[in-house]
Amino acid sequence: MKANYKKYTLNFKQASGTSRGILHTKETYFLFINKEDQNGIGECGLFKGLSADDRPDYEEKLQWLCNHINLEKEILLKDLSEFPSIQFGLEQALSSLQNKNKFILFPSEFTKGNASIAINGLIWMGTAHFMKQQIIEKLAAGFTTLKLKIGAIDFDAEIELLKSIRKEFKASDIELRVDANGAFTPHNALEKLHRLSDFDLHSIEQPIKAGQWQEMATLCDKTPLPIALDEELIGVFNSTEKQNLMETIKPQYIILKPSLIGGFQGSKDWIEISNQHNVLWWITSALESNIGLNSIAQFTYSLNTTMPQGLGTGGLFTNNFESPLQVKNGQLHYNPNLKWQFSF
Repeated sequence: MKANYKKYTLNFKQASGTSRGILHTKETYFLFINKEDQNGIGECGLFKGLSADDRPDYEEKLQWLCNHINLEKEILLKDLSEFPSIQFGLEQALSSLQNKNKFILFPSEFTKGNASIAINGLIWMGTAHFMKQQIIEKLAAGFTTLKLKIGAIDFDAEIELLKSIRKEFKASDIELRVDANGAFTPHNALEKLHRLSDFDLHSIEQPIKAGQWQEMATLCDKTPLPIALDEELIGVFNSTEKQNLMETIKPQYIILKPSLIGGFQGSKDWIEISNQHNVLWWITSALESNIGLNSIAQFTYSLNTTMPQGLGTGGLFTNNFESPLQVKNGQLHYNPNLKWQFSF
C-alpha cells in the first residue's frame, strides 16, 4: 500500500459564532491510500483550538503514518493514540479501500437510499435577531429538533429568545437542545440551569469548561435539566480514565464526535462505557467536509439509534464537495443516484 495526504481549507458561507469566537475557515486533511487498483480516502478532521491533537507535529505525524502505512492497523492506531483525528482518517481510508465504491464504508439501507437519520437543526450564535431568523428557517425546513448555541450574547437575551420559541411551540412540537460550550462558570452555572429549565429543554451541552470533574459532577447531581458532556471527552485517551470520568461525573448524556475522540473505535469504547453506567449518547459531526460527514453518518446508522443526531453541518461551506448526502424535513438522506464531486 501507498499513502499520502493533502491539506484543505473549508470556507464558511457566513461567519459562524461559537463561545470561542467567530469561525471563517476550517482546516482539514485528507488521507489517501492506494493498493493496486483500489483507492481509499479518509478525512482527518483536525479542529484547531479544540482537538487534543492540535499540535505543531500534526503534519509530521501524518507523514509518519504515510511512511508506515503497511504496518498492522492495530499497531498504527496504538501509535496514533494521541492523534484521534488521524486515527479516524485512517479508519475511514482503510474501510474505503475495502469497498468497490470508496464512499460506502458501511453498506446499509441508509446507503441504498431506503432509510434516513433524524438530525437536529443547528442554530449558530449571534444577535437575537440573527438567531431567531435561523430558527424560522429551520422550522420551515421541517426540523422538529433544534440545537441552539448559547453563551456568546447576553444571557437574558438568550432567555427571551427561548421564551419566544416556547410561546409558539410546546416541547411536544419542538425539541430544544442548547450548547453552552463551557461558557458558564461553576459559580453561576446552577442558577442559569434553573432559569433554562423553565423552557422544557431536552438537554444542555457542556455548561462549564472541561476538566473540572468535581464541579461538573455537582452540577450533574443537582441539575434541573439533563447535562450532556461534549468537550469533556476530548483528550481522555485510555479506558481507565474514561471509566473514572464517567464514574466521577455521572452525566445524563455524552456526545460523541468521532474526529475528536478517536473515530469509530473511540466512539464504540465510549458507548460501551456509557451503557455500563446507563448514560445515553448521540453522535455529532465536528465541521468536517462531506467526506468525514458521510463516514460519520454511515457509522451512526449502523448503531441503530433513533435519537436525533448532530449531523446537519454539510451545508455550511462554500467549497464543500458535492455528495449524495441530502437534508430533507429534518432527516439526513443518502441519495445513491447523486454522484460525488471530489476534487481540489
